[in-house]
Amino acid sequence: MADYDVAIVGCGPAGMTAAIYAARANMKVLLLDKLAPGGQIVNTFEIGNYPGMEKVGGADLAISMFEHTQKLGVAFDYATVEEILDEGEEKILSCKEGQRISCRTVILATGTRPRMLGVPHELDFAGSGISWCAVCDGANYRDRDVLVLGGGNSAVEESLYLAELARRLTVVTLFDLTADPSACDKLRALPNVEVHEFYDIKEFLPGEHFTGLRAVSTKTGEELVVHADGAFEYIGLQPTTEPFGSLGILNDHGYIQADREMKTARPGIFAAGDAIEKGLRQIVTAESDGAIAAESAARYVRALTR
Repeated sequence: MADYDVAIVGCGPAGMTAAIYAARANMKVLLLDKLAPGGQIVNTFEIGNYPGMEKVGGADLAISMFEHTQKLGVAFDYATVEEILDEGEEKILSCKEGQRISCRTVILATGTRPRMLGVPHELDFAGSGISWCAVCDGANYRDRDVLVLGGGNSAVEESLYLAELARRLTVVTLFDLTADPSACDKLRALPNVEVHEFYDIKEFLPGEHFTGLRAVSTKTGEELVVHADGAFEYIGLQPTTEPFGSLGILNDHGYIQADREMKTARPGIFAAGDAIEKGLRQIVTAESDGAIAAESAARYVRALTR
C-alpha cells in the first residue's frame, strides 16, 4: 500500500496550493523540498501584484502559505528527489537523502532557478560579488556601487529595492527594459540609477575581488566598462526538472509538458507552476496550476480505489 495518496515535489506557491487543495479533498499528502518552503518568492523583497494585497513581502507570503498547509495536516520533509519510478498504480520517489517514498500520484512543482550568463570569471565571483538574490545580499551593498544585469520584471523590481540601498545603481541589459512600464518609468526617474540598454556582457573584470564588468553595445560596437562593488543577475530562469528526464514528459527546453488538467503523458503524474510549458509565470498562475493539479490527482486516486 502506498505511503501517500499525493506526493508533491516542490514547496513553492504551486506546490503549497496543491497541498491545500489535495488535503481538503481528503487525500493523504506529502510536501517535499530540498530548501525552505516558498520557492522563488522567498527571494523577492516586495510583491505588488498579488490580488488583495497592495504590497506583501515574499518571505511573509511564503510563511503564510506554509502555515496554511500545516493547519490542514500536510506532511512536510526536506528531500532532494533524484528519480521517480513509475510502477503503474504506485510511484516511487528516490531521494538523495536515502528516502524511498511510495505514493499513488505525484505532482511536480519544482519551479525554476536563475540562469547564468556563462561569461569569463562569472564562477570566480559567484556568491562573492555576484548574487541572484537582492533580498539575501542587498544589505551588504549599502552605500556602495551595484550592478543589475537584466531588464525584465525581476530585474526592474529588484533594482527598485537595491536603489534604496546603493550609492549608485547601474542596470545593463542585452535588450531594453521589458518590465511593467510603470515600474520602468519609476526606475529611470531615480537619481542614482543609470540604465545601459542593448549591451552584451562579455566578461566580469578579473582580479582577486569583484570590480565590475566589460560589455559591448550590440548597436554601435562601443565598449562599456562599469566598475562596481557587486552585481545581481536577473537574466531569466531555467526549469529544475533534471530528475524527470527519463519519464519522457519534458520538452526540448526542459519544461514539463502538461495539459489543461495538469496531466502529463504519465498517468498519475501531474505538474504545476513555473516548471511547466506556459506563457505566464506568476504567483497567481502557479497557484491556479496547483489547484487544478490537486483536483486532477484526487480524481485519479478516487478512480483507483473504487
